[in-house]
Amino acid sequence: MEVNKQVIENFYTAFQQLDYTAMNSCYSDEIVFSDPAFGFLRGEEVKYMWEMLCKNAKDFSLTFSNIQLLDDEYATCNWVATYTFSKTGRKVVNHIKAFMKLKDGKIIEHSDAFKLSKWAAQALGFKGELLGWTGFLKRKIQKNARMNLIKFIEAKGE
Repeated sequence: MEVNKQVIENFYTAFQQLDYTAMNSCYSDEIVFSDPAFGFLRGEEVKYMWEMLCKNAKDFSLTFSNIQLLDDEYATCNWVATYTFSKTGRKVVNHIKAFMKLKDGKIIEHSDAFKLSKWAAQALGFKGELLGWTGFLKRKIQKNARMNLIKFIEAKGE
């Protein structure tokens, strides 16, 4: 179980340094990921997402805490990302609860939970505050996140 804790510490320490290569080395090639902004991703999509987020990060800082090993496979932790949202120039402080499943020293499932409405209010301002709880804006945020990821992957030519 200590191996699993070390993998999680390595992942978030690399994230603090915006080192997506080291982050992605903590993942299985068959990684499955989900969060409120990107929805469901798998495999290379997940790895490209972290690369995109790290490369585009502005005024970024991250803290992580409370790693809990629930058993031989499952773990949780808390992390807080603080950054400037590039589209609006607004500061975001996003409090996230991560849920992970690990096997053979690699993360095979990773799910991040946070209130998308709270994120929208910070990132988008009045519009996000007013409409952040609606299905319409949540779907629009997910669609934009996915489109940005697809454009990023296509620009890499892979």
